[in-house]
Amino acid sequence: MKDLLSQPRRPQINSPSQLDACGRPGLPDVIRCARRKHARAIISSFLRNSGMHQARLFIAMIFLFFGLSFSVSGATLPSGFVETTVASGIASPTAMAIAPNGRIFVCSQTGALRVIKNGVLLATPFVTLSVDSVGERGLLGVAFDPHFTLNHYIYLYYTVPRTPAHNRVVRFTANGDVVLPGSRVILLELDPLSTATNHNGGALHFGPDGNLYIAVGDNAKGSNSQNLSNLLGKILRIAPDGTIPPDNPFVQSTTARHEIWALGLRNPFTFAFRGTTNFMYINDVGESTWEEIDLGQAGANYGWPATEGPTTNPAYQSPIYYYGHSEGCAITGGAFYSPSTPNFPSSYVGKYLFGDYCAGFIRILNPSTTQATNFITGASQPVDIQVGADGSLYYLARGAGSVMKIRYTTIPSPVITTQPTSKLVSVGYPVTFSVTASGPSPYSYQWMRNGVNISGANARTYRIASTTLSDNGARFRVRVSNAFGNTLSNVATLSVTSDKPPTSQILTPAVGTTYFGGMVVNYSGSASDKEDGTLPASAFTWRVDFHHDSHVHPFIPPTTGSKTGTFTIPNRGEVSSNVYYYITLKVIDSVGLTSTTVRNILPRKANMTFATQPAGLKISLDGGSGRITPFTVTGVVGIIRSIAAPTPQTLNGTSYNFQSWSDGRARSHEISTPAVNTTYTANFATQ
Repeated sequence: MKDLLSQPRRPQINSPSQLDACGRPGLPDVIRCARRKHARAIISSFLRNSGMHQARLFIAMIFLFFGLSFSVSGATLPSGFVETTVASGIASPTAMAIAPNGRIFVCSQTGALRVIKNGVLLATPFVTLSVDSVGERGLLGVAFDPHFTLNHYIYLYYTVPRTPAHNRVVRFTANGDVVLPGSRVILLELDPLSTATNHNGGALHFGPDGNLYIAVGDNAKGSNSQNLSNLLGKILRIAPDGTIPPDNPFVQSTTARHEIWALGLRNPFTFAFRGTTNFMYINDVGESTWEEIDLGQAGANYGWPATEGPTTNPAYQSPIYYYGHSEGCAITGGAFYSPSTPNFPSSYVGKYLFGDYCAGFIRILNPSTTQATNFITGASQPVDIQVGADGSLYYLARGAGSVMKIRYTTIPSPVITTQPTSKLVSVGYPVTFSVTASGPSPYSYQWMRNGVNISGANARTYRIASTTLSDNGARFRVRVSNAFGNTLSNVATLSVTSDKPPTSQILTPAVGTTYFGGMVVNYSGSASDKEDGTLPASAFTWRVDFHHDSHVHPFIPPTTGSKTGTFTIPNRGEVSSNVYYYITLKVIDSVGLTSTTVRNILPRKANMTFATQPAGLKISLDGGSGRITPFTVTGVVGIIRSIAAPTPQTLNGTSYNFQSWSDGRARSHEISTPAVNTTYTANFATQ
């Protein structure tokens, strides 16, 4: 099951670090696409500019001849596009929205709504909510009222920290860059959540009709998506004041929730409207096979859990575009390129851009042909995509904790994407400075120390193998050049201290601990420092991640201030057995040196065999149309699974009706994955 808010796996580590956070490896490199057609687009743009200087036209012709691509380290852009970092240092970002005046409001999963103003991340959040941020819960969506400049209304979607938890949609009133105290209005309380912490959805957007559309996940229970008496696994539609629009598709029903606009979705993490039209695309995260884009229509049923990806069943709407998990694993942000003042070439106008969280690409989809091609590759876990009034594309890079900006330019000199950052190290330890740039490659680099070129320092990174106290206060920057010009980075300062980094250890859970669904895990640690002695609880930061296949779901976000803690393993949600939990302890001493330690907790597993009498009939496991028996699956002990025996069934021309299960329970029921290998048999009889 591929889900959102995940990250690539990290290696096992247990060593002191002078980094300001535990480092994360980047996504695998992706093969670059051909760029010549984009270069031709640049030339066409140059030729249309009647004021183009001949020297620039000559540069453009060189650019086309060599077929240069615009790229950054780890990311590749089409020719003519450059990428810059708008702001960084955003903890666990999940969604964003751009205000009419250009401010960018970014949701942090732990509850803070951060504001980026004039390219600066403001220190004071707009509002900080008390949220349940375990797993994929938290502050997940933000939208501005269509009349924001008049009423100053901002809408948020977040998980309420109660037992049981539930998601909520609220409205606040802005007072400049902060919330107006006492302005909260609760618009919608969603259904109670199970112990599963994934599949929350959360995207909010106003449609051209002035109503608020809300994406809601199925809470990892497929049957919710087809149940019209709850709001999970749906697209909802409400008026700005929380009332129900009279033309919602189910308002005449006496049993359905009237907020429902469309159903049959698994985890519709994002959706978007094209400009001021009703044309809408929904990005629905798939389970084991397909990621899909659905055409949004009132009353539509997209088929989950009976179907995933393309379908010929007339009861369900098939996606207009889908791709398999050999290409990616979690479709994320999406936006139509339809600004009032485009910055991109005209060929991009009206197209749909969408990202994949695991693969790190952003693709561009032509709605007329429903064909998609890569726009950029190597993005750092994109979760949201927006188009600004300036015609630039903005995407939220969760892996980097940054808002990135992509614009089209006719000036192909390098642009610094990620600036070198200041470092603190202990004397004798190594240190590395790095830079990324966009623009036509190849690049050349020249690092400088205190304004003087460093001989041989001509790579994207500069490393000092062993620092000395004489390095303290040194200032480093780098000049990045290509065939068309150069640019100089910001200054990064090196601080070297004679203090030594702290040491840390995780005391519990012990090495080799295994878990089962529903288990309570206690964790604890200790840390000491040569100069500070035993470190206090305020020096401790814990986080817990849930690893699944080749990616990671955040489970407990970074939490500071305690040497101990507990968490409960969910017994609902992910049913794969290729999983484990990863506990990270980071400690920091009084001068800012850090140490990071991790501990893996592996699952207890058992095999479940599903059979029928007679053999060859179907059993449905966790929803869907069923699998031919017998079949065996491996599961994590204690995880809740749903099984059903479809009836009637036909085998070799004979019709069979369900009679009983070997465990004596109903035709459709739930089981807890047992601690030992077990067979479940459904008994059938001829009609």
